[in-house]
Amino acid sequence: MRTKHPTAPNTFMLNLVTRLTAIAFVRNALLEEADLSAFRQKPSLRIIAGVGAILFSYVIGWPLITLLGAAAVYFERPAIVLVGGPLAYGLSHLVFLLGMYLAGARYSWIFLRWLTRVTVLKLVKRYPDAAPRPDVPGQQAPVLTDHSN
Repeated sequence: MRTKHPTAPNTFMLNLVTRLTAIAFVRNALLEEADLSAFRQKPSLRIIAGVGAILFSYVIGWPLITLLGAAAVYFERPAIVLVGGPLAYGLSHLVFLLGMYLAGARYSWIFLRWLTRVTVLKLVKRYPDAAPRPDVPGQQAPVLTDHSN
């Protein structure tokens, strides 16, 4: 088994971070300093219902399947979990999709951009040689400081 020298750079991660920082979505999230400020606005009733449905889908997912499994063991009827498990799992997916429809993609997109920025900043901090460079001479380089803390 071949082992790396402890101070040798992890070229796989360095290449991965370099490729990530070249993606337009990532560069824009860094340039625009994507944040969660949109969540400060009071949400509409539709958004509250959507988030509530998403949360409820987690309750009727694996916890319900666990209860069905316990009931199947207690009553010695495996059909309870064999039939009810997939039904509960499918229902939880439908409720989750309803929640996503009601809440809309806007908040998911805002959260994804923020999460992308934060993740890439942490990676670039750990692998500074992979820091993004401007694509075109004179173009602004992405901001590599985290103001969200």
